[in-house]
Amino acid sequence: MITSSTDGKIMVRRCLLTFKPFRIFVVGIGFFSLCFLMTSLGGQFSAKRLGDSPFTIRTEVLGGVESRGVLRKISDMLEVILKRMDSLSKLDNTSTTDARRLDELSSAINRFQPAGLVERIQAIAQNVSNMAIRVEQILQNSMVQGRGTVSDGTSSQCDVPRDPRFPECPGKVDWMRARWTSDPCYAFYGVDGSDCSFLIYLSEVEWFCPPLAWRNYSSPLTQHAQQAKAPKRQAAFRTDLSVLLDQVGTGKESLSFMKRRIRRLAQQWVTAANRLDAKLKQQWRDQKKILVHVGFLTEESGDVFSPKVLKGGPLGEMVQWADILTALHVLGHNLKISMSVKELQGFLGVPPGRGNCPLTGPLPFDLIYTDYHGLQQMKQHMGLSLKKHKCHIRVIDTFGTEPAYNHEEYATLHGYRTNWGYWNLNARQYMTMFPHTPDNSFMGFVSEELNDTEKRNIQQNKVNNMAVVYGKEASMWKQGKEGFLQILHRYMEVHGTVYYETQRPPEVPAFVKNHGLLPQHELQQLLRKAKLFIGFGFPYEGPAPLEAVANGCIFLQPKFRPPHSSLNHEFFRGKPTSREVSSQHPYAEQYIGRPHVVTVDYNNSLEFDAAIREIMRTKVEPYLPYEYTCEGMLERVHVYIQHQDFCAPEITGPLFVPLPSSIALGWASNVTAPRAWPPVTSLRLLISQEGQSCVEACQSAGFICEPAHFRFINNKEALLEVQCDVVDSEINHILPGFSVVRRECSLQREPLLFSCAGHSPKYRRLCPCRDFRYGQVALCRDCL
Repeated sequence: MITSSTDGKIMVRRCLLTFKPFRIFVVGIGFFSLCFLMTSLGGQFSAKRLGDSPFTIRTEVLGGVESRGVLRKISDMLEVILKRMDSLSKLDNTSTTDARRLDELSSAINRFQPAGLVERIQAIAQNVSNMAIRVEQILQNSMVQGRGTVSDGTSSQCDVPRDPRFPECPGKVDWMRARWTSDPCYAFYGVDGSDCSFLIYLSEVEWFCPPLAWRNYSSPLTQHAQQAKAPKRQAAFRTDLSVLLDQVGTGKESLSFMKRRIRRLAQQWVTAANRLDAKLKQQWRDQKKILVHVGFLTEESGDVFSPKVLKGGPLGEMVQWADILTALHVLGHNLKISMSVKELQGFLGVPPGRGNCPLTGPLPFDLIYTDYHGLQQMKQHMGLSLKKHKCHIRVIDTFGTEPAYNHEEYATLHGYRTNWGYWNLNARQYMTMFPHTPDNSFMGFVSEELNDTEKRNIQQNKVNNMAVVYGKEASMWKQGKEGFLQILHRYMEVHGTVYYETQRPPEVPAFVKNHGLLPQHELQQLLRKAKLFIGFGFPYEGPAPLEAVANGCIFLQPKFRPPHSSLNHEFFRGKPTSREVSSQHPYAEQYIGRPHVVTVDYNNSLEFDAAIREIMRTKVEPYLPYEYTCEGMLERVHVYIQHQDFCAPEITGPLFVPLPSSIALGWASNVTAPRAWPPVTSLRLLISQEGQSCVEACQSAGFICEPAHFRFINNKEALLEVQCDVVDSEINHILPGFSVVRRECSLQREPLLFSCAGHSPKYRRLCPCRDFRYGQVALCRDCL
């Protein structure tokens, strides 16, 4: 035993006290480089009281985040040194020379006397550097002797195996020998610099080396098996939202906004829960353990939204997240909510450090709802575990992610790589605000539903010549809006809700009656009086037009010629979709339409003038699509939670046979249709026109493209009536399909690239379509 190791550990702890107040984090620099950097950074600190001890002083880091990160790195690595010295103390064959060196390390700090501030910092850094070098020398000498030794004194048990089933094992051991101190998580899992500890870690925590025969695996495996076999619990509808409101938390205006929304719609959620409960007729619903991590509201992502809540900034994301939280709570699931990376780490149980070590044991949640910011944070802190557990993740994705952008290698090779996407998820794991991309799942949100009395009052109190402009930020009123606003002003009184601080925004014309930014309930009252809600073309696909239509307004919006997309418009550039947006709100145009939604070319003054006069003559009742009611959202989310399973292995179906006098196909009579969701009975097989996507082909026949059904039609049997000269398979997001000119048929080799959106002028596509429920396009008729 090393008698002076205790003094050495005390010395390290003293050094740790120096750096603990900084509580900062940086990645990727070696320890000894940091010691050198610490010396060079000595002149960047200033003290508020020069007489303070360097071990208690509160410092200001003038070098910014980078310099503060260096200090945190030193703090972390000192922790590692402490753990390594603990391992040294357990070695009984260390020489007296090594003990003497540890004595020298201990006295190095004890002899230090305070001088000027800069000199003190430089001296601390130099002592840390010297200490680290000497500890490293001791470790190198000791570990050469200790490598391969285990508690029973044998050495052959820790030879690095050469197993063809684990070809990466020797290389991983070499990496651990050189870099195991790069992340404190390795020491957390018991790595101490010996080959035995490397092999234990690489076989039991990661999976690069074979299990060691002499290790006892029964305890952890039994524990994990017990966790996996935990009995299922039945979910029960909840009507008390007080627990949810407490979980959402406080401290940010964004959270206050979400809580106000939850309270305002509370009674509607209760009514919807009772209706759905009656509709489901007490059928069993598994209660799921669900984590909701709202990444875009975390401080680590910058949280640019919270400061803008009171200044006219975008609220659509917060509307949707508030409704998602409420739906999950009302459906009766076991919910945890995270609004910071620290909370995320705590809920997931990630080891301390920088995310290089995976989680061990089963994931503590059945489902994780997050966004792209949260997904990136999970990757940073879960390491290799993310790949193992990503089938449990659902990504709330406003505009959608198409398969060509989602498949990382394919996107990189074919020009689809953007700052988003590329996560190699099943495309249905992305959940959108509107049902514009069948490749993804439609999550949605809710709008306030009116009762019959409220609807009658609205119709009686409508002001026929009153228009409200959709534009809370002054910048939306710029760039050529004057022409059609003048036409509108000839017929109607124009109202705005534009944010301003001290004076009227100069971009707003003088004839506009500006109410300033209104609380949600006051905006609702304004919409209930107005006849017209008019859009400027931006923002795209927000919740406000649906709220206006639900309050009895007619929504007038501009048609885009040519359609806006990532190819021709800056807003969509970099988004992981090639979707072409034909108007400001394509859902309102396609799924609602006239008389509630009017879409015209604003650049054609005659067409715009005629539309205003038509609107003034038209009477409409308040209208809200069922899928945007509380009941509609509860129904949809319930079905997703109970039936969407991206962790189960994909199962292909039995053979197709051609139906008489038709290019349609049916199941062979001697087989049973496989279990699937949506049910295979909803499948309708169609062939697109050249250059047509499956989205368009299915819509033209009154159906919806269903990406889950691609696996059943991606075979030669589905192509029997096409008369192919050649049938091959390749990786391409427009497959399965065939070339008419060459009479070549191609099947899809990569399931992640099954795409409803893909199209090519040279190919006709084989398209899996399905029926859908009226008012609930996300579900087939037999899906509930």
